[in-house]
Parts: sequence; structure tokens; C-alpha cells
Amino acid sequence: MNDRAALGLLLEYGPLSRSRIGKLTGLSKPTASQLLVRLEAAGLVVATGTTEGRPGPGAQLYTVNPRAAFAAGLDVSPRRIRAAVADLTGTVVGEYELATGRVRAAGAVQQVTDALDAAAGSAGLTRSDIHRLVIGTPGAFDPSTGQLRYASHLPGWHSTTLLDELAAALPMPFELENDVNLVAVAEQRLGAARGHDDFVLLWNEEGLGGALVIGGRLHRGFTGGAGEVGFLPVPGTPLIRQVTRANSGGFQELAGAQELPKLARKLGVRAIGGGHYTLVAPQLVAQASAADDGPFRALLETYATALATGLASVVAVLDPELVVLAGEAITSGGEPLRARVQAELTELAAPRPKLVMAGVPEQPVLRGALESALATTRDDVFDTSAR
Repeated sequence: MNDRAALGLLLEYGPLSRSRIGKLTGLSKPTASQLLVRLEAAGLVVATGTTEGRPGPGAQLYTVNPRAAFAAGLDVSPRRIRAAVADLTGTVVGEYELATGRVRAAGAVQQVTDALDAAAGSAGLTRSDIHRLVIGTPGAFDPSTGQLRYASHLPGWHSTTLLDELAAALPMPFELENDVNLVAVAEQRLGAARGHDDFVLLWNEEGLGGALVIGGRLHRGFTGGAGEVGFLPVPGTPLIRQVTRANSGGFQELAGAQELPKLARKLGVRAIGGGHYTLVAPQLVAQASAADDGPFRALLETYATALATGLASVVAVLDPELVVLAGEAITSGGEPLRARVQAELTELAAPRPKLVMAGVPEQPVLRGALESALATTRDDVFDTSAR
């Protein structure tokens, strides 16, 4: 327990001296010294310089050995796979982005290994150097069938043998997790949800989805479908049946990023350029949030009402402490959009959780995958060394 506590402090604070570790843990200097000897012999800590600026000789500083283990994360979307490798301290040491297309299941496995190998290679590592891998995808893998659900727009990932093929190709333990769940992991550990055990995250980018954290833990549901709020029936949209086949639903059709260009045209907003809706939608929302009146202001108000309409059903069931708004189609609206959604939600729902914008703006799915892989890697490495 003392060893784990010291390693946690070194990860949190960076290089520490023997006496500082003793003060933070409450251990005596001899006990702290013995602890550091054990950890250094196990290859988990290394000496790194001395304290300076004080009278007398500097005290030896110690830090977690970053090369004691490596973890990797993948962010999979229909058009690309982003891969990253981090050392034990969480520092990203290798990255790669692989463009993808419509592929068979075997192609999906090959793309995973290609992306992972390239990211590892950029750090001077090989696939076998990775202790654990977490792969983020849209939808979720049903634990009872091993098949991907709620993501018909992700080609090549629906084979009944995909998990077995990945296990055969990958030398390390791996986990597949919903991409929005991983955004929630990133926000809980690094962003706006730090210190909160009960929160909802609403994501709007490639698709509209949610993540639920209850009692500090992700709630995935029986088939992994908890948080698939894009399928939620809401007022203002037709009732869609067989939603998983259509990959659509009420809330998605009301407030999804793909609807923003259509809504803008209806309100008389002039086109602001072409491209995929994931690029156009954030631009529209950013301009709408900066407008004082006119069609852009109407777009902001209509969009805020649409977001609050779906959120009203979610918070009525869960009554969360906090709602984190994430994804470029939301965060590009900044405080004007957040405040408007908060005001609308206050009128539409009895619970009144605090709404905040996401605090991890850069590649949050990938960051969440790395944080998840690192947490398990640290547990494995630290526990193995203790034994």
C-alpha cells in the first residue's frame, strides 16, 4: 500500500525527494528510503537530478520510470483511425492517423494493427512493447453476442468473429469501449467533470450520443447501449421505428450535427462553405453564438432548444449533478450556447443540473482511450511489482 501511494504521488506531483515522499505519505525517512530502494529495484522509479536553490547539498529526486510500461489507445471512425501510445507517466510518445474506407472485417483488423504499429514505431517501439490497448468505436459491443451494435455506419466492424480475429492479431490485452464513454473518462480524469461522481455527458459531432457516470463509474447498460440518446424519441420529430437499422432517431434528427446545415437554410442563413457536416456544423454554431440578432441568432436559439429538449428527458430520469456538453458541434458555441441551453433546460425539466462545456478539447476520444488503458496498465504493473 505504501509503494502504491508513493507511485501515485510521483505521478501526480512529478519528481520528489525522499523526505518529501515521507511527508506526503506520513512515513518515516528510513521507511521512505526502503520504499524507494524497492521501487528502484523493480524498475518503477528512477533517480532524476537533485533539488537546487537550498543551502547544503541537493537532495536526490525520484520519478516514475516512464519506460516501465506503455499503453495505447485507438479512436475509430468511419473515415479514419487515430492511434497513440503513452508511457507510464501518461506522456504521449507516438501518434499516427490512418485513413480508412469501406472494408471487410479482415480489413478492419488489418487497419487496427497498421495504425497501432505505426504509432508504436514512431516512438521506437513495436506492437509487443504495448502492455494494454483500448479501442474506442461508435456504438458498443454487446457482451452477450460479441457484436457491435448501434453503429451501422461503421463498415467492417460487425463480423461475429471480429473479436476473435483481433485477439489473434494483438499480443496484448485489449478492450473495446464506446467512443462517447471514453470522452466521459477523459472529462472525469482531466477535464470539466473532475471531482464529480454523477454526471451526464452529451456529445455532438459525428453523431449525437451520451455517456452516464453514476457513483464514479461508467454505466454501460445490459447490452452496452446506455447513453445512445440519439435514438431517443422527442417532440418535434417523426416517430422512427427500427432505429438501429436506420441509425437514426428523434433526438439525432432534432439536434444532431448533420441537421444544423439544414436548419440554417430553413432560417435563411447563407451558406458558409461546403464540406462534410462535421466541418460545417461547428462553423455555423460559432457564428450563431457571436450574432446579436438575425438568422444566426435564431439558429442559436433553435439549436439550444433542440439540445435542451433531449436533455430534459435524460435529466428527468437520472437527476445528475452535472451535465458536460462536448463535441465540436456544441463546444464551438461557447458560453452563449451553454447559457441558452441552461436557460431552456431550467424551463423544460424539474431537475436543474449545472451545465458546463467540456474541458478536454483536443482528441477527447483518443485521450480517454489512453487514460483508460493507462489506469489498467498502472494497476497491473504496480501490483505485479509488489508481488
